[in-house]
Order: sequence, then C-alpha cells, then structure tokens
Amino acid sequence: MATPLTATRLLKALRDEGLVVHEVRNWRKHNRNSKGPWGPVNGVMIHHTVTKGTAGSVDLCYDGHPNLPGPLCHGVIDKKGEIHLVGNGRANHAGLGDRDVLQAVINETELPPDNATDTDGNRHFYGFECINLGDGKDPWPEAQKLAIEKVSAAICRAHDWTERSVIGHKEWQPGKVDPRGFTMDTMRGRIKKRLAKAAEGSAEPGGKGEDTAGSPPPPKPQHPPYEPFPGSGFFHAGARSAVITAMGKRLVAEDCGQYKSGPSPEWTEADRKSYAAWQRKLGFSGRDADGVPGRVSWDRLQVPHS
Repeated sequence: MATPLTATRLLKALRDEGLVVHEVRNWRKHNRNSKGPWGPVNGVMIHHTVTKGTAGSVDLCYDGHPNLPGPLCHGVIDKKGEIHLVGNGRANHAGLGDRDVLQAVINETELPPDNATDTDGNRHFYGFECINLGDGKDPWPEAQKLAIEKVSAAICRAHDWTERSVIGHKEWQPGKVDPRGFTMDTMRGRIKKRLAKAAEGSAEPGGKGEDTAGSPPPPKPQHPPYEPFPGSGFFHAGARSAVITAMGKRLVAEDCGQYKSGPSPEWTEADRKSYAAWQRKLGFSGRDADGVPGRVSWDRLQVPHS
C-alpha cells in the first residue's frame, strides 16, 4: 500500500522515465475525490479508449460524459507514445472489481480469475487510457506500447513496486476486454526488464509542462552536432551568447522568426515570441508555449553547435 503521488512527483516520475508529457488544463486539481477516497494506491491499470484521434480522446477522458463524469483516468497515452495528464486523484476508470485480484496485486502474486465486483478500484489504481478502437484490428504502434511500458515502470519505481502491480482492466472486472490487442503478461515482461535497469533519463524537464528549467546535460568529451539544452534558466533578460544567435537562425529557418532585426546574441522579447511560435508549431499550448525553451522543443529544433 502507498500514499498517492502528488502531481509534481507523478510528473517527475514520468519524465524521468524518458516520456513526453503534456499537462491538460487544470489536471492537477481535477478529480472525483468528493465522491470517495483516493488511496492507498496499490497498482496501475491499463485501458483502451474505444476512440480514435488524440484531441477528442483527451477531451473525453478529461470531461467524461453525462453518465460518467471525468476524469476517466489519470493519463491518456496517444499513438505517438506521448502522455496527456488529465486527472490527479480519484478518477472514474476502474469501477468495481474483484477483491481477490486486489489482494494479489498487493501481494504481487499471480492473479486469480476476476469473477466478482465487490471492491472499489477507483480508490486503489492509477488509470491510463490508451487511444485504440479496441476492435482487435486497430494497430498498437510500438511507440505506444513502449509508452505503456514506461508509464507503468515509472510509477512502479516511485512506489518500489514490481511489474506484478500492473494489470489490465480485463483482469480486474468481469466482462471487460481492455486492453485488447496485446497480452498483459507480455507487457509485464517488458516492464520487468525495464525495472531491472536505471531510468533512461528525462525526455523533458520537470515542472509546469514542456518548458520548465531542466538541469543542463553533463559535458561531453567531444562537441555534439547540436547544442545540448542549456536549461531554461539560461534564457533571461540580459543573457548574451552565440547559442542564442544560432537558436534564432534556426527559428527563422523554421518560419517561426518574429524578428524585426537580428537574431542577435542577446535574449530579447523577439526571441521569446519566435520560440513561442516554434512551440505552437510542435503542438504545445498554454504554459507549454510561453516562449521559454524546454528540453523537448530544444532537442527538436536542432540548434547547431556554436
């Protein structure tokens, strides 16, 4: 049994596992805690959405529908393997399931058949919805399966759980078939192998979203072909560097330049506006597109070494 992760700790755990994570609206305070307890938590439950398309699926999981208010999970895993956090706390995803299955998860032993609906799963499980029609025909891209593996491993690491703390909805509640298209035994095998190694490192910095300060990567013995991310704290009024000039030139090349003159070595409002245009081009929005570089957007810009 464990105390649920705070929003900040959950976000850090996912990013430390090398995942790209998007924060959706007011996810940090979006929950169903007024309808029942949240925690102690005992495991991770994987679902499929029976939908297609990222934007609509994420909105559905955030808002829910008249008969089942959102959030319908804690995060949505899209076909590209990116994570969209939609809730923090109790979520309407697991429903009633088998007490014996919960006990097996707690004990991290072999799962029994799920043949009862006598236990509140929304209290005890993190839930992740994977975008898939669930018809047995809709493919599961490897990037999406890798993200399921990483999400599960990240939470297991945070709670010192093994892969046996990860189950599918179909293993919890009689009559459920999700996730359909791969076996949970195979996925648990992947998670076990990942947990045997150290986390691969952050795909993006922790904090408010895509673009928060991250620690600069350690120096390398040889210059890399592109500038390593210097940390968002590097970009502030008065900062001067050839790196800023090189960044500006790349932004112009990507048709994101908002410069009347330049770019120049000094960080200016024009740089911020240009970088915000780049973030929006990548699909970020809100605080994730505030014009302050973050690791994901920086790596994708491929600023030449200066």
